[in-house]
Amino acid sequence: QVQFVESGGGLVKPGGSLRLSCVASGSFKSIWTMAWYRQAPDKRELVATIMADRTTTYADSVKVRFTISRDNAKKEVYLEMNDLKPEDTAVYYCTKMGTADDDWGQGTQVTVSS
Repeated sequence: QVQFVESGGGLVKPGGSLRLSCVASGSFKSIWTMAWYRQAPDKRELVATIMADRTTTYADSVKVRFTISRDNAKKEVYLEMNDLKPEDTAVYYCTKMGTADDDWGQGTQVTVSS
């Protein structure tokens, strides 16, 4: 069973940038649609998705500021985050679309604060 390990989170000031990475252990198929979710204390949000043909979608709250990408050969998915805001503070998870949250990884904490 594939598992995803997220990294790259941290503490950043408003307006700053971070690049999150996610690497798959086990089998990884380039046809999968991959997604980044985030979980804040009061809500969960689907942040971005990327399909096999690299078509992307974004939540309205992150459009223009965030970019999702993938490297199938490395079994990696990325989330470039710019102009970060305090409301972006959350634990970020990378997963294959349709995966139950019980099977998600540990996530990576992003905290945006001055």
